[in-house]
Amino acid sequence: MAPPGFLFCCDPLRPRHPDSEFAQEASATRRAGARTVLVDHDALLDGDPEAAVGLVRRDSGPYWYRGWMIPPVRYAELEHALAARGCVLLTNASAYRTAHELPGWYEVFTELTPRSVWCSLAAGGALPDPSAWSDLAGGLGPGPGIVKDFVKSRKHEWHEACFVPELSDTDRLAAVVSRFVGLQGDFLAGGVVLRAYEPFVRGGEARVWWVDGEPVRVTAHPDTPGLLPAPALDAVGEAVRALRCRWVTTDMALREDGVWRVVEVGDGQVSGLPAGDDGEGLFTALLDA
Repeated sequence: MAPPGFLFCCDPLRPRHPDSEFAQEASATRRAGARTVLVDHDALLDGDPEAAVGLVRRDSGPYWYRGWMIPPVRYAELEHALAARGCVLLTNASAYRTAHELPGWYEVFTELTPRSVWCSLAAGGALPDPSAWSDLAGGLGPGPGIVKDFVKSRKHEWHEACFVPELSDTDRLAAVVSRFVGLQGDFLAGGVVLRAYEPFVRGGEARVWWVDGEPVRVTAHPDTPGLLPAPALDAVGEAVRALRCRWVTTDMALREDGVWRVVEVGDGQVSGLPAGDDGEGLFTALLDA
């Protein structure tokens, strides 16, 4: 099998150039000796995967994707379009959904992450009666909680669309969920997740990058680029290996009682690096995998 290449998103206005958000990373992969090819993320989201992979040569080998998030259904279409050209994605569609969406990874990480419950909800769909959220929250018991979708929260709108001081307060819970869903709009991913709130110490989150079950890099979280804690990884490594996904990230924070917790799991292909980090060491590890 040929060495892996990397598929980067192209610039929407200059389709022969990588998107500016990933230009430094594309340069880093080339310095590491990898092939880079551009794909059209907009075409992919518009349901035209053949156009999206128009620059990918037939039988040009396996690829890692590196770019903007892709809904799992569209990612599967990308996989099929590449297969039609004799190429494979090293993270298949099933593994992508598993690592990208909380329902896919939660069972493996249950003991390492805040307790969570969820329900599916289509973007633009009608919200259920407020009592439905109260019933869902009953699985967590009383106490504060967090509202998010299968992929992301809106923590920057903490009080209006993320944090619920008391999950048994039906009116407040329904108001936060409604505001969250409204702000997400067409970008609502999968449905609504309620998570038990856990207090973390100040000091930021660490993003751990795993390739084939081994931690190859620890970086700051993009939201706190100047803070880099050093998490304990033994138990997390066991869970990552049990997940059986080749390239994943775990965001980790220290709880106030001194226990390291997994705040989020993600597919490494669509997880961000902190500003100024071109990821060269990470891409070298991916080439060696």
